[in-house]
Amino acid sequence: MMQMSQNSGTIPARMKPQKSMSQSERKIEHPFLKSLKRHWQLYLLVLPPVLYLLIFKYMPMAGVQIAFKNYSVVQGIWGSPWVGLKHFETFFNTPNFWLLLKNTIGISLYTLIAGFPIPILLALALNELRTGYFKKTVQMVTYAPHFISTVVMVSIIILMLSPHVGVVDRLFTFLGMTMTNFMGIPEYFKSIYVWSGVWQGMGYSSIIYIAALAGVDPSLYEAARMDGASRIKKIWHIDIPSLIPVTVILLILNLGSIMGVGFEKIYLMQNPLNTSASEVISTYVYKVGLIGANFSFSSAVGLFNSIINLVLLILVNAVSRKVSKNSLW
Repeated sequence: MMQMSQNSGTIPARMKPQKSMSQSERKIEHPFLKSLKRHWQLYLLVLPPVLYLLIFKYMPMAGVQIAFKNYSVVQGIWGSPWVGLKHFETFFNTPNFWLLLKNTIGISLYTLIAGFPIPILLALALNELRTGYFKKTVQMVTYAPHFISTVVMVSIIILMLSPHVGVVDRLFTFLGMTMTNFMGIPEYFKSIYVWSGVWQGMGYSSIIYIAALAGVDPSLYEAARMDGASRIKKIWHIDIPSLIPVTVILLILNLGSIMGVGFEKIYLMQNPLNTSASEVISTYVYKVGLIGANFSFSSAVGLFNSIINLVLLILVNAVSRKVSKNSLW
């Protein structure tokens, strides 16, 4: 009895009431730090792309100010005197301004009109193929040109179209036609540039459309087959509607970069005979800025080009959001 009374007078440690901690004594952890500790592998994975954007995309933006300065290598970016919009006015008043604008917009629109629908048509055609070997062969043949470097591609174009030795010239001669220097005629430059680019990039560009078609619910095709729908009707009522969101996003991106004609291929295809049709803003900036060492003027031209692209991107995105309910943001 004495032992029981002694034990009953003591309260086990686990039964003792714990003291409540005040709000100041509690250690409140920030949600970001908590997420960082829990998912540190994912943050480590995304760190290199973020550093790449900061170092090579955002930090160089500080150099845009030389477009408003009379840049001097000796004085540097920060020490060069301000001249305001002088270089922009010089570019707008140059005799080549309208020619550069016409060539840049003309080649971009031609590329968009000719090259944008073809990957969609190729994806729709490949989606209808049922023979695995033939489908893989077509995919390989159409994808392969994308991996040819631009220098090699331009060399192939020049060799094929060269007078006397080119395959095209020999074919024309065999058919009794006169010899034609295609690379020396300005009227042919845009077509040669655009259609060679379509041939090179249509297979690779169709991958995203093929991926979108692969996500279509198979029950839709089964229901259409039971209703007796033909292939054309299945494409029109199932495949094309499923491609509209992806198509709209890519169209917005293409229209937003309509002033950004690629430099390398056009510059390699240029010669003194076709300059009137091949001189675009990117090649002009290279010649004036790097070769002519007029860095401020070329920066002003490049900044003008980038601003036009940004304005077009915002406008096209706004129009697409109102019309089709699909947009980038």
